[in-house]
Amino acid sequence: MLTCKQFLEELNAFLDDSADPEFRSMLNHHVSECPNCWVVVDTTKKTIDVYKGMDPTPIPDAVRAKLLAALERKIAAKR
Repeated sequence: MLTCKQFLEELNAFLDDSADPEFRSMLNHHVSECPNCWVVVDTTKKTIDVYKGMDPTPIPDAVRAKLLAALERKIAAKR
């Protein structure tokens, strides 16, 4: 039986249909039985659909710099 944590770790493979058929069947079974994971899938699909219809907007340089600095701190803290 697949746990919610395992399902969420494979969410990308589930959404882009890249999981092998047997594992995809397990993912489908889990999401059909788990209302919490179903909500995550449904919300994520809707969010992707919204963003697919938008034109890209550049990130301001100051925001980009803050984001990169935060990511670098996070990566350094994990080492």
